[in-house]
Amino acid sequence: MGHMSIRRVVPDISSEAIDESREFYELLGFEEVMNAGWVVTLASPDNPTAQVTLMGPDASAAVQPDLSVEVSDVDAVHAVLVAAGAEIVHPLQDETWGVRRFFVRDPNGRVVNVLGHR
Repeated sequence: MGHMSIRRVVPDISSEAIDESREFYELLGFEEVMNAGWVVTLASPDNPTAQVTLMGPDASAAVQPDLSVEVSDVDAVHAVLVAAGAEIVHPLQDETWGVRRFFVRDPNGRVVNVLGHR
């Protein structure tokens, strides 16, 4: 497999209390950088790729991811994983909020959101 650039890795925290969770992580020094209502991303002001994402029910997927991995070429990563027989649990698709993504289950049962910005 050739080199594939990973741009960031973000833990995705399922939350039924997004506002309270945002306030908690802000106490740790994170600042809100994205808020789509059902999903909020907070980042370190000094190291912007140090992030956490708080998620309510996903807008287009039946399952919620445990972490997100942003890559430079989501189609290439998808092809490699499909060829390896990995379990794709949300299909590769363009989302209305500007990302192309798919979900894959890792060997530990964790769901990984693999995405690229369009």
